[in-house]
Order: sequence, then structure tokens, then C-alpha cells
Amino acid sequence: MGNLRRLVMDVLKPLEPSIVELAQVLSDLEGVDGANISIYEIDRRVENAKITIEGHHLNYQNIVRVIEENGGAVHSIDEVAAGNVLIEDVITPQD
Repeated sequence: MGNLRRLVMDVLKPLEPSIVELAQVLSDLEGVDGANISIYEIDRRVENAKITIEGHHLNYQNIVRVIEENGGAVHSIDEVAAGNVLIEDVITPQD
């Protein structure tokens, strides 16, 4: 099975832990080279976050487990990259 290299997820998370703390925990997982979290909506008790994780041989189950252990829920997986190299999207005339 091809190894996961990038995951982009839409996540609903509580205000605590902060995105700094959650990014640090995610980046400490085996196989993760980096984690980026952007908040695009804040409510009184929750934040909607875009979480991007890159690395070699990402373990999706471990990533979701950490998010859920910190009170979050994955709403959707918006992008996945797998294989030996990362392939970036290319703009086409239809775009």
C-alpha cells in the first residue's frame, strides 16, 4: 500500500488545547515532518480548523486518534497525497 505523504482535514476543535499545542502534539507523531493549523471560523466554544500534515508514512489512524483525544472531530478530508513524491495541483484552463 502506498504511503501517505500529506493530509488536509477540516476539523472542529474546542478552544483548548490551543492550535499551538495541538500542532506540537501532531508534529511529534512518528512519520510526521510538519503540521500546520489555520483557524477559519471561531464560535463561543469551538474553532473550525484546516489541519495540514506532511511527512513520510503518515498513520491516518494515529493522527485522528490524537485529534479526537484533544476534543476534536474530523469533518472531512479535503486533500490526500500518497506515494514516493508529493505532486502539486496544476492550474488548467478549466480552473
